[in-house]
Amino acid sequence: MPVASWPEWRGRRPSMPTTHQTILAKKAALAEAVSGPLSTLAERCAGLWDTPDALDAALAEGLDHLPYCDALYAWTVGGRQISSLVTREGADAGWRGNDLSQRPYLRHNLPFKGIMLSSVYHSMRGGQPCVTALQAVRNDGELLGFLAADFPVAALLREATLAPPAPQWQQFRGDPAIRGHLFAQCRAHSLVDEHIDQVHETIADLMRDHGVFHMKIHYSSGRCSFWLVDDPFSYRIHPVNEIIDPDLCLAYPRHPYPERATVTPAQVKATLDQFRALRFADETIYLRSASLNIVNGMIGLTFSCDGSHYMPVAEFLAKDLEFWFGSLGHA
Repeated sequence: MPVASWPEWRGRRPSMPTTHQTILAKKAALAEAVSGPLSTLAERCAGLWDTPDALDAALAEGLDHLPYCDALYAWTVGGRQISSLVTREGADAGWRGNDLSQRPYLRHNLPFKGIMLSSVYHSMRGGQPCVTALQAVRNDGELLGFLAADFPVAALLREATLAPPAPQWQQFRGDPAIRGHLFAQCRAHSLVDEHIDQVHETIADLMRDHGVFHMKIHYSSGRCSFWLVDDPFSYRIHPVNEIIDPDLCLAYPRHPYPERATVTPAQVKATLDQFRALRFADETIYLRSASLNIVNGMIGLTFSCDGSHYMPVAEFLAKDLEFWFGSLGHA
């Protein structure tokens, strides 16, 4: 079967990641909050462009209208700073004349009209991550330069919350060197393969009755990793001989099935059964490792070609072997 026909490259494309949407939303909110005050300040500064002391005074007043901003300064089109560095502690005239042309926010297109936000970079002053809002300053249509307002990331995120991950299918290509030799390899029978039903049964028990909310099985190398509700910052690793030990459950206190679980115990068993099928369906393209998280409802798969898939459990259970292996699914 041609490598390109494998579903890592076919089917629907994943939608825009929620992480990217979150970043865009935060930057849009910042731009909306500062565009008005910076535009007003730019109009005032345009008439003071050649008088540095008056420019500093205007920037100091403007700082009061920009929450979270910790520094304001003005610079020419060529990148030379013409104002002091104005902070809430005062104005530092030692910054006048600095060459800012190599600053990260000058490596991209500048806002010849209106406002633009930089990407996060590390400040020259304290080394802390920050975002700079750039506002064009014009006088009678002529571009004089720019105002820069620095916002520390720590201040911007003071009251922020983490967005939930998007439960969507994502696919990632593996190492090209591994893919290039895919059809020269064959699945080596592992210790997990010999005891796969017992391994799966133990995992199902630990997830149902002992507080394991996330697990990963390394079928080829013979080990399992567990994350527990009562200790989510650590993980436990067990080789196969421990997983098949019927007394393993004594090492894990009893714990009710997590209230936050979005996957039922029946779906856990069905998911493990499907992992088994993917492991043994073909001797060349086979499941190498798999993970299951019953809280966010996602599974992860890594195949012998080193390609990886992440998918909601319900969507995974709706796929048959033909989806993964084409005609091999009927073999």
